[in-house]
Amino acid sequence: MLKSVFKTFQKQGAVEIQVDPDETDPNVLKKKVEIKKNRNVEKDYIIEEVIGNGRFGEVHKCTERSTSKPFAAKYVATSCENDKENVCSEIAIMKKLKHPRLLQLYDAYFFRNTYVLILELITGGELFDRVIDESFDLTEAKCEKFMREICEGIEYIHSQNVIHLDLKPENILCLTRTGYRIKIIDFGLSRYCAPDLRVMFGTPEFVSPEVLAYESIGPPADMWSVGVICYVLLSGLSPFMGDNDGETYSNIAKVSYSFEFPEFDEISADARDFVRRLLQKDAKNIKQHWKP
Repeated sequence: MLKSVFKTFQKQGAVEIQVDPDETDPNVLKKKVEIKKNRNVEKDYIIEEVIGNGRFGEVHKCTERSTSKPFAAKYVATSCENDKENVCSEIAIMKKLKHPRLLQLYDAYFFRNTYVLILELITGGELFDRVIDESFDLTEAKCEKFMREICEGIEYIHSQNVIHLDLKPENILCLTRTGYRIKIIDFGLSRYCAPDLRVMFGTPEFVSPEVLAYESIGPPADMWSVGVICYVLLSGLSPFMGDNDGETYSNIAKVSYSFEFPEFDEISADARDFVRRLLQKDAKNIKQHWKP
């Protein structure tokens, strides 16, 4: 469905933009990962400086001792059985998702109640940083390039019967500071599609109406988030942002957003239609086009 909708967003005569070569190591895509239990990750990797933090813990740069290749080490401390189940679910999903547009899992360890996920090292920063950087001219043609990459990754995720459930610019990394290749990251909230799957989590600005209403969800929950991301990229504005979470949720529930801002004066009708076709409260309107 994303592919068919995306066709409406391809401008005739759009500026040709040079993209980076695909930088995903084929060996990483092929590598089979099993959790190495009761083994200290430092036996196999040199752990270096902290390069990120999140709700889970810290991410360090690291180097594989046997190959001298750089990676990222994500530390997740577990204090209860539920924590362990959540990390194991994330690892299981990442093992299944082998695609160059998705952050790849290379290794996994469990030692003294802490999981360490060895991941690809991505140096281009968050797509969100690219959006807010005043020195970067994010034209519609450039936005199309980013959205093409995002849609390719999401289409693959859904083909594997998985829903991401936390799509937002912060969870999309750029491979380089100047190029347009991306990696979708953070599968900590991802779930396998299942009958009557319901969740009560997500980032307020990007969560879909059916999640808010605690209704059964499927791939359209991600498609809604893709629509919000596209709106943000095109304008630098957040379509449903209110003065507080309650107001934001109300705007989402009512699908209350607008293109009546100066930032959209030069945006094409096709781009607006792309967003409009994804931001639909009735998920059935999207599901009927969905082909896993």
